[in-house]
Order: sequence, then structure tokens, then C-alpha cells
Amino acid sequence: MHAKKHAKDSIPQAARASGDDRRRLELVVKCDAAGVIDAVIAAIDAVKVDGVRLQVIHSAVGPISKSDLLMAMTGSRLVVGFEVDLMPKLELFIKENGLEVRLYKVIYHLVEDLKSIARSLLPVVPREEILGTAKVIALFKSSPKDSILGCEILEGTLEVGRTFRVISAMGPIYTGKIESLQIERKSVTRAKAGQQVGIKIRGFNRAAVGDVVESFKVYSPGDSMTWAPKGDVIRVDR
Repeated sequence: MHAKKHAKDSIPQAARASGDDRRRLELVVKCDAAGVIDAVIAAIDAVKVDGVRLQVIHSAVGPISKSDLLMAMTGSRLVVGFEVDLMPKLELFIKENGLEVRLYKVIYHLVEDLKSIARSLLPVVPREEILGTAKVIALFKSSPKDSILGCEILEGTLEVGRTFRVISAMGPIYTGKIESLQIERKSVTRAKAGQQVGIKIRGFNRAAVGDVVESFKVYSPGDSMTWAPKGDVIRVDR
């Protein structure tokens, strides 16, 4: 039997911060032969995801047993099996203890799944989408502290309710919501490229002709769910 164990604390987590500040995905590996274990562990070691470390905390030959599941509970509660199956009557234990067993016959699928899981453990970085860009071509005061920016829309659209910022030569100087838009003194909810529009700003009067106005939205990438064990057995290639 080929086996590898590491002493560690007993707090189960999907991801742990290691000494080098990387998150860890700790898993148990079971295969049908010792030579296969070496190949699978080598493939797992070759998975590189910045910010995440994959660690095999136990590996052995043979079907997945209750002792393998107990070992997985000290790590990320993930067991990977290659060309093996479960010993009888373990499905309920897996469900009740929030474990996940993933069974494979194709090593490429195993590697790609682990890459995906590792990436999901990284913090989601919000992204920006620029919806419209305009240039300030005139300034009007509506009160001592408020101003109206006369803008020509260069690209995209400006829309009431959207977030926007004013950018000077030195960088962003104002961020807020578009409360109102006017085209030829008529209120509109949306203006598009090629139109000239007035944007009222409350409590800000430091914009200048030539400044840029950007309308944007902030969103999280669609694939932003952090992996967590499903309490299930997943037969990937069957």
C-alpha cells in the first residue's frame, strides 16, 4: 500500500491560509494502483493557481473507505478517487458530514476540476464596465454649491440612476449617481453618443471644461461562487 499522511489540526475548512498567505485545498486521493497514485499526485502538484496551494493530505490504493472520509474531514472535506469506487453504505455518512467524493476515469477531467475549484477559492475581484464616456464642453451654476455639466457624449450612453465620475487631468475628482439629464432643457432618462446633455451635480463645482465624464457599473464575475463540499458522490466520467 502506498500511503501518505500529515499531522495537522482538526478544524475542517474548504480553504485555509497557509504561512505564505495562500489558501489551501487539502484533499484525499485514492487510486487503483500505486503507480497510478504517483501519476495522479504529480498531476495535482502541477496544478498552478496563484494564491492557492493544493495539498494531498492522504493517499492510498483501494476503494474509498470510512477512514479516508474521516481523514478528509481534517482538511477540505474533498476525496478524489481515480478508477476506484466507494465501499458499501458510505453515501449517508458523506451526506451527513458535508463531504464531497469525486470519482474519475480520465486524469484530464480530474485536473481541470481541481483547477476550477482552486480558482473559486480566490477572493472575487469586482470589475468595472464603462457604459458611456462624455467630454465637458460647458459649465453652468445652478446654485453656489451645485453645477450643471454641459457634456458631449463620445461613446456609449449616460442614464439616470447610473454611477458616474468626473475625471480631470489629475485623475478622478468626483463620483456619484446621475440624478437628472437634460437635452435642450427637456428632462430625459437616457442619452447616447453624439448627443449633448446637461448633468446636474449637487455639492460639487470643481469641474472644468475638458474634463471627462464616465458612466460605469461595478460587477462581480459570473463564476464567483466559492467551492464548498456538496455532501454528495459525483461520478464525473460515468
